[in-house]
Amino acid sequence: MRAVNQGTRMSLRNQLSEEKSTARAKQHSASRSLDFPPGYQLQALYSTCRAPVHLYLATGDSFRTIASSFRVGVSTVCKIVPDVVTAIWDCLVEEFMAVPSTDEWRSIAEGFEERWNFPLCCGALDGKHVLIKAPPNTGSQFHNYKGTFSLVLLAVVDARYCFRVIDVGGYGRTSDGGNLANSAFGQALRGGTLHLPPDRHLPGADHRGPQPHVFVADEAFPLRKNLMRPFPGRTLPRERRVFNYCLSRARLVVENAFGILSSQWRMYHRLIEVQPDVVERCVKATCVLHNFMRRSAEAPAVRGAVQATEDSLQSLGRVAANNSAREAIRVRDSFMAYFSAEGAVPWQPTE
Repeated sequence: MRAVNQGTRMSLRNQLSEEKSTARAKQHSASRSLDFPPGYQLQALYSTCRAPVHLYLATGDSFRTIASSFRVGVSTVCKIVPDVVTAIWDCLVEEFMAVPSTDEWRSIAEGFEERWNFPLCCGALDGKHVLIKAPPNTGSQFHNYKGTFSLVLLAVVDARYCFRVIDVGGYGRTSDGGNLANSAFGQALRGGTLHLPPDRHLPGADHRGPQPHVFVADEAFPLRKNLMRPFPGRTLPRERRVFNYCLSRARLVVENAFGILSSQWRMYHRLIEVQPDVVERCVKATCVLHNFMRRSAEAPAVRGAVQATEDSLQSLGRVAANNSAREAIRVRDSFMAYFSAEGAVPWQPTE
């Protein structure tokens, strides 16, 4: 009887094994018959990876929280986030944030003249502190004057709130002039290698002579031939107050751009607890994605100031003296006279 039972068991096992093999063969044949589109596996992998990255940029949650949300390991999230944000920057930078050519600088200047009544302006310049957790063994390099630790985001914004040039990674302790001088943009501006358009006359003011194309900034930056800042002081003559008003109106676009950026990507509202090199990649990815969304959706203009909250992007502030050259003072005086005469607008200060 035992021999018969053992033979029956062996036959049943062989039959089950054959049925499993047949089922696997049918499943494999069916999967091969499906017509998957090209790059299906790559798209599936990207769909799996991008969700944690988007959640991190959009919320600023910790890697541990994101790993728990997607049932993956913390080390997996630590690997996914830097790789994907780097890929986003590499894929989009040439199309949505390439260094402007001479014709593009000229187009930006036309946009500022049309929308903000500031001719020969190639962009609004400003910098913000991106709050980070103090990296180990860095001393006071990232410690800024507000008592927090930060990296500096230096940006040039056009008339439509798009970032045209950015520099990320400046130490929080470095002054505004130091960050500008150390950046690639500041060195190109000083060296005259930005390929700005040639000097031209202000509209309707040929008698004032050709003027250079300029960038507008606040009092935290130095006055240069191609970089205009407001007149300091409170009790100013009318012409200087008018110039400050026109410059501040044009410079408002960079403040709005930072406000839009921090509203879209909530990671700027939290203390970023990753390594500084990962912070740089994330900031660059959010800036290029900002341009991508602005140009793809053709979002309407923002007329009012979009204010960032106190715990998000912080202003650089003035922490050093700014001495000006005679040529820079002459250019600013020419713009000041223009805004009080040929370039006057009905709503500017009259007294």
